[in-house]
Amino acid sequence: MGPTPTPVSSLSSSSSRGMNTYKGKKLFTPGPLCTSPAVKQAMLVDLGSRGKQFMACTTYVRQSLLEIAQVNPEDYTAVLLQGSGTYCVEAVLQTTSPRQGAKVLVLVNGAYGQRMGKMCKHAGLEMTLLEFPEDQPIHVPTVERLLASGERWTTVSIVHCETSSGVVNPVEVVGHLVRLHQPQAALIVDAMSSFGAIPVDIDGAGIDYLVSSANKCLEGVPGFSFAICRKQHLLSCQGNCRVLSLDLVDQYITFESTGQFRFTPPTHTIVAFSTALRQYQASGGLQARAERYKENRAILVEGMKQLGFKQLVAEKDSGFIITSFLVPKHEKFDFKELYSKLSDKGQVIYPGKATKAECIRVGNIGHLFPEDMRHLLTCMEEVLRDMGLPIPLP
Repeated sequence: MGPTPTPVSSLSSSSSRGMNTYKGKKLFTPGPLCTSPAVKQAMLVDLGSRGKQFMACTTYVRQSLLEIAQVNPEDYTAVLLQGSGTYCVEAVLQTTSPRQGAKVLVLVNGAYGQRMGKMCKHAGLEMTLLEFPEDQPIHVPTVERLLASGERWTTVSIVHCETSSGVVNPVEVVGHLVRLHQPQAALIVDAMSSFGAIPVDIDGAGIDYLVSSANKCLEGVPGFSFAICRKQHLLSCQGNCRVLSLDLVDQYITFESTGQFRFTPPTHTIVAFSTALRQYQASGGLQARAERYKENRAILVEGMKQLGFKQLVAEKDSGFIITSFLVPKHEKFDFKELYSKLSDKGQVIYPGKATKAECIRVGNIGHLFPEDMRHLLTCMEEVLRDMGLPIPLP
């Protein structure tokens, strides 16, 4: 066992500023997001990156991810990578693209699909970008026509829950079409904001790589990402990656042979994540996590509707991770003022603009519960009234 961690209470009572900093604010974002006190406290222990205790922790995390993914460990492996989810998406694109003749098809209906296209461009990979409206799921018949056109790709990539809008794409249907028309292609799914809450039949859909991050639905803290990889395909990619630190094959081989990362790992983040995984399983796993998030979103959507907000994405196409609400067309509405006043009340919504339409994005994942959503709505109404806006909004 490691050293006894410093009690949380002693950290947060050192000064009033320290107390407020530790307690923090409620994050209604798609990540980083709120974590439980136990996850925070797990980071108070220092572990050596080459020690047996940390190596055992890494092994537990890798095995647990395969269990959550519901894949056979004989066929799939979990490869952890230092850095945000974007690092791992780029690592998979690099790893699956041969040095000669690589050709990537990117299915896009939002900012994160666009980002995959940008990664390909930076790497000098030949690429086809098939774009769809950001407020709708990817159109399957259009995808099928292109896949069956006779053109050949080495990789096909798609985002599961497009975090810029909240729309959910039919990745399993697309997966079956890729296997039918492009059996030689690697199928990559960016499941950054959905893994652990929205189920996907990875093996059944023919998905070769599914990528996610520690600080999303599994409620860890930022610091590493991971890919659930089909072993047979992964090993066929040896020598492809043009960047050493992003080489998932090399990372996998090192894990298997030594149980260690190749380079300095985010030890505190992984220890915290192991605690988050235990809480996830103890609380009922994917089904329970999904039910809580669905309830959170239902409260949010109904409350925002009563305030006069309208959704960007049709309800039938929306997931239960993050919701985009159209900015009201009123002369007194100012998003920066709304964001700032909500933040002053301890409520942090997503600050950035990721859609072509002017939207307010509100997440409901992380260590959030129905009472948190209700309090956010109360604060939202107070701020709107402070801004001189009518309720409901016109």
